[in-house]
Amino acid sequence: MWSALEKMPAPATTYERIVYKNPSEHHYMKVCLEFQDRGVGLNAAQFKQLLISALKDLFGEVDAALPLDILTYEEKTLSAILRICSSGLVKLWSSLTLLGSYKGKKCAFRVIQVSPFLLALSGNSRELVLD
Repeated sequence: MWSALEKMPAPATTYERIVYKNPSEHHYMKVCLEFQDRGVGLNAAQFKQLLISALKDLFGEVDAALPLDILTYEEKTLSAILRICSSGLVKLWSSLTLLGSYKGKKCAFRVIQVSPFLLALSGNSRELVLD
C-alpha cells in the first residue's frame, strides 16, 4: 500500500486526434438580392428562376439541376433562406456572386449567413443588442 506521503505513479497520457467532417446533407443560406435601381420586384417563382439561371450560366444544364429549395422568401426585401445539398454549396455561392444583372437591370446577391444548421440562421450575433 502507498503511504500518504508517497505519490501514486501518474497514468500514461494518450492523445487522440479527432477530425470532424460535417455529415450534413444540406446547407442553408440567407441571401438578399439588391438592385442598383429601386422598384424592381420579383415573386418567389421569378426569384427561383433567377437562382437556376445563375447556376446554368456558370455551370451548365447539369449543375442547374442541383436540389435547391427556397424555404422562406420575403418579396418586400428580396431576401430568402435557401436549402442546397452540401455538395452544391460552392457552386451556388459562386454563381450568385458572379450574377450581375436580371432582365437588363444591374443587381447583386449578398450572402448574409451560411450554416449546415437551419437554427443558426435564426439570429445574427452582429445585430445582437444587449440591454
